[in-house]
Amino acid sequence: MRKPEAVTLYGRHVRLEPMHAEHEDALADAAADGELWKLRVTSVPEPDQTAIYIANALMGQQDGTMLPFVVRELASDEIVGSTRYHDIVTAVDRVEIGYTWYARRVQRSAINTECKLLLLGHAFDTLHCRVVGFRTDHMNFASQRAIERLGAKRDGVIRHHALRRDGSVRDTVMYSITSAEWPDVKAHLAWQLERPR
Repeated sequence: MRKPEAVTLYGRHVRLEPMHAEHEDALADAAADGELWKLRVTSVPEPDQTAIYIANALMGQQDGTMLPFVVRELASDEIVGSTRYHDIVTAVDRVEIGYTWYARRVQRSAINTECKLLLLGHAFDTLHCRVVGFRTDHMNFASQRAIERLGAKRDGVIRHHALRRDGSVRDTVMYSITSAEWPDVKAHLAWQLERPR
């Protein structure tokens, strides 16, 4: 597996751009659409925490465990969310995709489908990963359904695994897609993008 490095990924609906400190205001505006930080089961930053959120992501990039992106909607040229590779383990050819969130107005649109197609394609076809993982709160049923719609397989649940922002402890549901499964997943995501909405 090649070490992930900052890169821009281009699609028809979105462009995934390397996250920078200058994205603070745009990310805060995107999160404000729906006050997403109020959701108990997500990692969306509160408005006054956006700079820290970015700094932590960039620190993860510097130490080689993360590669964060902002999501730019091409139709509006606006940043509408964020996503990243995380828990990068080159020794076993594995990355995870997560910390994903979008402004309410683009949720349940082609944005997430194309973002996942771009990230998975880069992970498998360019970085030569053997497996790409996903994780989510066991109470985040919408996220679980979205991950399953990608074609990811549920690996299991890690009980009492991570703190939520309210101080409670969550169980974490783990999913993955292997390189052998990628061609079918890729075809399915491409079909989802082409079908009428």
